[in-house]
Amino acid sequence: MRFSFIILLCCSVFCVQSQTDSAGKASGTVFLPPVSIYSGKVKQFAADNLGNVYVLTPPGLLIKLNSKGDSLNVFNDVRRYGTVYAIDVTNPMKVLLYYKDYSTIVMLDRYLNRINMIDLRKSGIFQAKAIGLSYDNNVWIFDEQSAKLKKIDENGRVLSETTDLRQVLDIMPSPRTIIDSDGFVYVYDDTKGLYVFDYYGALKNTLPLTGITGLRVIGQTIAGRRQNKLVRYTLGTLELQEQPLPAIIQDALKIYITQQGIYVLNETGIEMYPYH
Repeated sequence: MRFSFIILLCCSVFCVQSQTDSAGKASGTVFLPPVSIYSGKVKQFAADNLGNVYVLTPPGLLIKLNSKGDSLNVFNDVRRYGTVYAIDVTNPMKVLLYYKDYSTIVMLDRYLNRINMIDLRKSGIFQAKAIGLSYDNNVWIFDEQSAKLKKIDENGRVLSETTDLRQVLDIMPSPRTIIDSDGFVYVYDDTKGLYVFDYYGALKNTLPLTGITGLRVIGQTIAGRRQNKLVRYTLGTLELQEQPLPAIIQDALKIYITQQGIYVLNETGIEMYPYH
């Protein structure tokens, strides 16, 4: 699996001695030096599957950059609906900005032009921390007030929803992450674990994976960061692998694993460590 290879590669690339020769070799491993993507303070950032990076700055700009750090587009109307709570770049053609305080989702096209706005209050949804783009370009919402996972369209119309999850769960999650991947919807609460639903709204599994930041799901692999370790779990197994982060990125404020490389956020900006 490509993603499994990436995790193994990133561990082998970074878990090397600091001594390198002029060709960039260390302990038999060849790697590329980091690429500076963005210099400056960052409130949030995300990367899409094409290698583009979306940087939300403290002044309220959303900047789209390519994998070399070149600026492509800017959205300068970020603050109209308050503070951005979450950014979803699952589909580079439809970027989602979620404003939790105003229960509002703003949709942007690939040029960061606003194409739509959804007021969740008109759909009867007043309490939701997590949203996520669905495979069919609709939106998943976890409505904490009704204890249901819902799918809505671009007009805010509820297309489907689960039963009241208080009937099947002893403890209700309060998730911040929803990921639609390969026929399943992953709802993650970092204090309670991972809840896996099918597209019909049936709860298929619960996994006690807690304390993970930057959680990603690709194929059958769940990966992310837990303190100073990379964590990887393969669905359908009882195998949880933890790999200490290399010293070079242990102090990172955030890391983001992609097929192009690992993006690292620190106090001065964002760097990307590409795979050879």
